[in-house]
Amino acid sequence: MALMITDECINCDVCEPECPNNAISQGEEIYQIDPNLCTQCVGHYDEPQCQQVCPVDCIPLDPGHEETHDQLYQKFVIISGKA
Repeated sequence: MALMITDECINCDVCEPECPNNAISQGEEIYQIDPNLCTQCVGHYDEPQCQQVCPVDCIPLDPGHEETHDQLYQKFVIISGKA
């Protein structure tokens, strides 16, 4: 699954620079994650870096974008151009 940012976000600015896929951006009120770019850091790290640095724990799995580990890896390959 891709990740999502909930309305508990305090706009602390720590998640955006941690995303290796540039999937996180500032929305109208809070940060948001583009599910087309989010791989949960598969291919880059063992754990999603945004979740690791979030001080309010507001980045859960997005139930609207279910994906397997293999699907996340394939998305990583396409985004990064690595095979």
